[in-house]
Amino acid sequence: MEYQTTLIVLALVFGFYMAWNIGANDVASAMGTSVGSGALTFKRAVILAAILEFAGAFFVGSHVSDTVRKGIVDPALFAGDPQSFVLGMLSALLAAGLWLQFASRFGWPVSTTHSIIGAIIGFGIVYGGMSAVHWDKVSTIAASWVISPLMSGTISFIVFQIVLHRVFYRADPVEAVRKFTPYMVFIVLMIMTLVMVFKGLKNLHLDLSFSLALLVSSGVGLLGALLSYVLLRNYKSDDKEEEQQQARELYVARALQRSTKHLLRAQRAADSDTRDTIDSILELTQATTDTSSKRANLGSSRPEFRRTERIFIYLQILTACFIAFAHGANDVANAIGPLSAAVQTAQDGLVAAKATVPLWALLLGGTGIVIGLATYGWKVMETVGKKITALTPSRGFCAQFGAATTIVIASKLALPISTTHTLVGAVLGVGLARGIGAINLTTVRDIAVSWVITIPAGALLAIVIYMTLGLFF
Repeated sequence: MEYQTTLIVLALVFGFYMAWNIGANDVASAMGTSVGSGALTFKRAVILAAILEFAGAFFVGSHVSDTVRKGIVDPALFAGDPQSFVLGMLSALLAAGLWLQFASRFGWPVSTTHSIIGAIIGFGIVYGGMSAVHWDKVSTIAASWVISPLMSGTISFIVFQIVLHRVFYRADPVEAVRKFTPYMVFIVLMIMTLVMVFKGLKNLHLDLSFSLALLVSSGVGLLGALLSYVLLRNYKSDDKEEEQQQARELYVARALQRSTKHLLRAQRAADSDTRDTIDSILELTQATTDTSSKRANLGSSRPEFRRTERIFIYLQILTACFIAFAHGANDVANAIGPLSAAVQTAQDGLVAAKATVPLWALLLGGTGIVIGLATYGWKVMETVGKKITALTPSRGFCAQFGAATTIVIASKLALPISTTHTLVGAVLGVGLARGIGAINLTTVRDIAVSWVITIPAGALLAIVIYMTLGLFF
């Protein structure tokens, strides 16, 4: 093949650039909730992600990759023209990387998988026409724009409501969280272990049946629950009296609000004499409710549940670790898959259905992801962690738990999902649990638009780059 050395060098450069942008966008999305909630500082998030993303990418990342991601274009189309295939892979890497960098510039969390797929569609159309693309696959992938955020948002909404009613709406939330945490730890570790089996460790080809995987994950969850029970057995608040007073005010205010609703129903059904009595009771109840609410809000600014939230910090860090490891193991393929395919084709002069991924490619991809997060990931972190809705450790935990649960369910059902879309949907679900007013609709609109244009943007950039490369090679 002509220009073999030049093409291999370009593949390495473009592959590293793509990995850098995966770190700046996709990984930043995964860690954004932890930073936005205050569970981790940016520096600690980068260190944690560096260790776990790199470990997932290098030790568990795929050693065999589809030459064309997700079967979008048939590799047999390039059987007699390997150089065009290499140029197509180069254009896909560069186009996807450019779009990701553009999105990261504005803090838009977009899907790296959709970016590379859009780019492959672009050069596939240029080389083989519209019929070269498997449009049924594309439509299935587009469905994930709805599936991912809807599923994770619903789960996060439900989990957050459970946490509110089981912990924060109790008269003594510190005692409530002490009793409730072992159950949460059991569920979290069980779900996270399933994430590893079905998403993060799939490249080890463990081939565990769902029942066996469920048994193993349940065992891990049970051990974690027992450990948390022992550690929290003597967990008490340093400012127990103060916090309990603030919690009681919130509890009383909510109880009075429920009483008001019942009194209003009774008022509508009562006769005139009884209605006058109810009116006076309502007036007194509403005044008492206002007083309790003001006292509760005054106390909450300190904040009133700081020790309760502290438990959720550890739970959120735990979920962040699992998601980072699984993400590194899975999504590094978006950079090293096309890279390995281009290098192997340039060396062998043949287009293979599968490309062997060497260790140096995993090392290159893992390093690029970490550097991208550290140098340019703060903008997407800020969007996911702060601009969609205000996050606390408990809200961030619910969002990450919802995202992880969605990954497990979707992997089991073979549904096409995006990790980024899943996390953003989970954050939206937690925000909606507090009312539509808690959501920054302008940010949500910008993110939704960026999702829709990711595939066409990747395709258009790839077309331009592919045609430009064709002028030189």
